[in-house]
Formats: sequence, structure tokens, C-alpha cells
Amino acid sequence: MDESPGLSDQYRKASPWPVFVALGLPLSEIGLVFDLFPIAVGGLLLFCGSIVGLLLESEYATTMWKPLIVMSGLLGVFGGLLIVADGTTDVTLLTRAYATFAAAIVMALGVVAGKLFVPKRGIPT
Repeated sequence: MDESPGLSDQYRKASPWPVFVALGLPLSEIGLVFDLFPIAVGGLLLFCGSIVGLLLESEYATTMWKPLIVMSGLLGVFGGLLIVADGTTDVTLLTRAYATFAAAIVMALGVVAGKLFVPKRGIPT
């Protein structure tokens, strides 16, 4: 009897990224609900980093830096929209906006540090 029927080496293994995508936004919301600002920022970073991991794994992106800077820009724009919307609603959105801005800044700083300090892969000769 075969110990692993129906499985072949040609199939890829399961990806870990969907689990982290699914955990990122709830962690961020839990951080906001319980007023734990670092958890809210970390949840957004986990969410965006996992999406970039999915893009790299599926080969839609060749490097992680461009998708990360795009995600950082999107978070910055979303934070700005939250500040604008804060004046028009009865609900306070400033904490959510600050967490979004903080995640965008941390991500942008990570991209700058990565571009400066991570060595580029050499072309094999």
C-alpha cells in the first residue's frame, strides 16, 4: 500500500500566506477596539506584508520593494481619507487614521532600509 496516495511531487505545497492575510486585519481591529496601538499597526503591517508575500510566491512581482511602497502609499491615502471623514461623522476615526499612517511610515522606512542595506542578487556568470 502506498503511504501517500494521489500525491505527486509535481504539485506545489500549500502556501502559508492566506493564514496571515486572514489574521492581519482582525489583529488591527482588535488593537483599535482595545486601544492597543502597536497591535493595530502590527496587524496592518502583517496584512500588507502577507499580500506582498502572496504576490512574490505567485510570481506577480519580482521584488518585494515596489509592492511594499505601493501598499504604503495606499495606507497613507486611506489614512488621509479617514481624517477627512472624521469631521463628517459622529464616530471618532482619528485613532484608526493614526494607526494607518504609522503603518504606512514604518513600511516606507522598511522599504528604504531594504533598498539600502539588503544586498542585490548577483547575476551568475
